[in-house]
Amino acid sequence: MNNGAMLNAYPDSLGGTLAQAAALLDRPELADAFRSFYILPSLFHTDLDRGFSVISYELDRRLASREDIEALKAQGLDLKLDFILNHLSVLSPQFQDIVRNGEASAYRDFFIDWNRFWQGRGEMTPEGYIQPDAALIKDMFFRKPGLPILMVRFPDGREVPYWNTFYQEVRYDAPDAQDLMRGMDVQYGEAVELAALVAQGLSEGKKPAHLALGGYERLREPLISLLESRRKYLGQMDLNLKSDLVWQYYDQTLKTLSEYGAAIVRLDAFAYAPKEPGARNFLNEPDTWEVLERVRCMADRYGLTLLPEIHASYAEGSYDQLARKGYMTYDFFLPGLLIDAIENGDATTLAAWAGELRDKGIRTVNMLGCHDGIPMLDLKGLIPEERIQALIDLIVSRGGLIKNLHGQKNMYYQVNATYYSALGGDDRKLLLARALQLFMPGKPQVWYLDLFAGKNDLDAVLRGGEAGHKEINRTNLSAGDIEAALQKPVVQRQLELLRMRNTCRAFGFDAELTLAQPERHLLSLTWKQDGACATMKANLKTLAFDIEAQLPQGDFRFSQP
Repeated sequence: MNNGAMLNAYPDSLGGTLAQAAALLDRPELADAFRSFYILPSLFHTDLDRGFSVISYELDRRLASREDIEALKAQGLDLKLDFILNHLSVLSPQFQDIVRNGEASAYRDFFIDWNRFWQGRGEMTPEGYIQPDAALIKDMFFRKPGLPILMVRFPDGREVPYWNTFYQEVRYDAPDAQDLMRGMDVQYGEAVELAALVAQGLSEGKKPAHLALGGYERLREPLISLLESRRKYLGQMDLNLKSDLVWQYYDQTLKTLSEYGAAIVRLDAFAYAPKEPGARNFLNEPDTWEVLERVRCMADRYGLTLLPEIHASYAEGSYDQLARKGYMTYDFFLPGLLIDAIENGDATTLAAWAGELRDKGIRTVNMLGCHDGIPMLDLKGLIPEERIQALIDLIVSRGGLIKNLHGQKNMYYQVNATYYSALGGDDRKLLLARALQLFMPGKPQVWYLDLFAGKNDLDAVLRGGEAGHKEINRTNLSAGDIEAALQKPVVQRQLELLRMRNTCRAFGFDAELTLAQPERHLLSLTWKQDGACATMKANLKTLAFDIEAQLPQGDFRFSQP
């Protein structure tokens, strides 16, 4: 796998479609800037969470085609694509088969039946789900308050709870008068009045059992039955790893991704996939490693490198565990460390982190910004708590938004902001951060908005509603936006640095890195390989840096006074 820089974007981020993104990457201004392209999963047939709720791994016909992917491959770009290991959309063919066929479905156990999972380990509630014994769930980690359950109505009217770690929504479509006449013993005039009452109640968010029916109380039971039979769902349902069909699905998915041209497959939410009663429900051991190894054997058959995605504090050492087991890891520490180093004019922790990656031989994909927020949870144990809080406060003062777990501040997770805005919209800081990223160990991943110096999009946050905080850093750029951005010196100089990084032979996973820190605010990094050398000397107090590198076409020099 190549060590060159990788662009990161949605298929519609750069002009509206993947075809337009491919055309942009083929322009002279971006020549040699990238070796890989991480296309986020809205590339596929999805419904929610901008791609992370997959219905199937078919391409979204509105955004991409096989021809678009072939155009990218013809430019010498390999792909990084997502495989969401833990869950599938409720609109997937597998889950819809359960909704239609219930117990007769071939996919009855493709997802996790909560009551079967906890059978004999808790008490049945009046609502129809098992409340697990307290001792078995006291240490379990759930992503949202309450039990992670979606009650699913089977064709025979039974309610069956299924495990649902992430998003869920239940919808009831308001019936019209003719729907009520077909489903109940009611006259037309009555049906018109009752339909109006039902529509009003549903629009207010009431459940069928709590609707105000006026003079039609006698019809409550048949009405509830009718509405529940028309129930619709949105959400992401957890897969049952004990089902052979799930493993067949895994194998087919990896095969499909390899046929698209993937070199790297990012395993999203993999740490939630293995589940056992009483286990932690996140990075369970040894189950997680057994599942990963089984997936890796499949991936090896298709020539794929796996990149497991996990957010955990530095103190927990999960990144080190993954590396020691032979996996690439995400450097989720670097985004926060760079802002901390630049704002404090102190390279000490950054230099120590680079040295750890080098000395342990950890292979990473690193980044500044990405489709999620700037990680904060990951920094715990790497820098003091008060510095993490100061970092959060600084980014929020510049327009960023806090994301905590379960709304608890002491469980902070990330801050949502563009990286440029997090740095105060300062061109010199962004160029220093980019140069340092390119000289840190790892394969550099470049978020498209960082490349084009994108600012916080608070209007998009407002349009996104309750879960719109991430939209602050997901603005789609039009052709006009891109043309204007390409005229900015900060964009042109980033592209110059990226071309150097991709064409200098000194960089590589097995290249030699030498670090020097003569003073706290000074940092020098030198890479050597195959007779080539690249050196960066930075002053984090003044934001000045110099780069010298040997390229095939001659010596390269870059300076920020």
